Amino acid sequence: MKSKTKYFLNKEQIIKIFDKANLGELESYYPLGAGEFNSVYSVRIKDAEYVLKIAPRDGQRVLTYEKDMLAIEIKWYNRIFENTDIRVPRIYFSDFSREIIDAPYFIMEKLNGVQLDKIESNSNDYTNNSPTAKLAQMAAQIHKVKNNKYGYEQNSLQDNWYLAIRYMTENLINDAKSKGHKCRRGIRLLGYIDKFKSILENVPCCMVNFDLWAPNVICEKMVDGSYNYAWIDPERTFWGDYVADFVALEFGKCLKDKKISIESYNLVADKPLVVTDQLKVRYYVAEAYIALIQEVEKYYRYTIFSFGWYRNVVSAKLIFNRAFKFLQSVQL
Repeated sequence: MKSKTKYFLNKEQIIKIFDKANLGELESYYPLGAGEFNSVYSVRIKDAEYVLKIAPRDGQRVLTYEKDMLAIEIKWYNRIFENTDIRVPRIYFSDFSREIIDAPYFIMEKLNGVQLDKIESNSNDYTNNSPTAKLAQMAAQIHKVKNNKYGYEQNSLQDNWYLAIRYMTENLINDAKSKGHKCRRGIRLLGYIDKFKSILENVPCCMVNFDLWAPNVICEKMVDGSYNYAWIDPERTFWGDYVADFVALEFGKCLKDKKISIESYNLVADKPLVVTDQLKVRYYVAEAYIALIQEVEKYYRYTIFSFGWYRNVVSAKLIFNRAFKFLQSVQL
């Protein structure tokens, strides 16, 4: 999809990048993926294929949490590789010098397979290697990776989840303001965060992907017909509340109705997820936060005539309404 933040390269620039990486002579390349922030290319060098990922160019306005996100992505790849058995691409080369282009970039392994949204499978059977079940169990693995500080690593980490989610929300409100927009629903979310401060202050801290959408999962079909799953693009990962990863799992359902995800998650989690009113508060705060991202990012990525603009408007409204309906009604 077209986006203001994508940095498109020409053939000469890609040749220079791969010469610097000492990976060989360029044979072919083409744009890759459905991402809407970074530019990504598939590049063939002799008999090998690589993925080249480029951040927005220097000077391009991005959301606060998106600044320096490419460098953090490499760290998350390494942590996933070191602490789980989740398959992730190998990073071959990275460059933050701005010598060739005015943006950071890295070159990584091109994994075999297709994106999850391109395959057919029975997602209603959590015992048979279904995508829903596998993603929930993979999420359980990263949730075992703990930390004592919360938030986005590229921003300011906080001492608890209340402070972190409040700071993250404030940043988005300010991002909207810098584009000339008053973020009323963001301000309303801040009110709920403060209302439930005592709950959010006591949330344990772990690795949270917060971007478990189908295009970020690569599926390789095996001989027996099953799929081997891999993750790409962990750039939006933060330290925080594990229940936030359930926003994308069985997206659109209320938390209590995400039975496949919860049952599959609990098979491997270090602590089973039990749906309580307090957990629902945490979940709907996270859901409202992703709606806020959708609301504000459209000002930075799209024009009012873009499909992405109207998709974000509709999606954010639906998610806000569901989350606020619960948060307004609950009395704890």
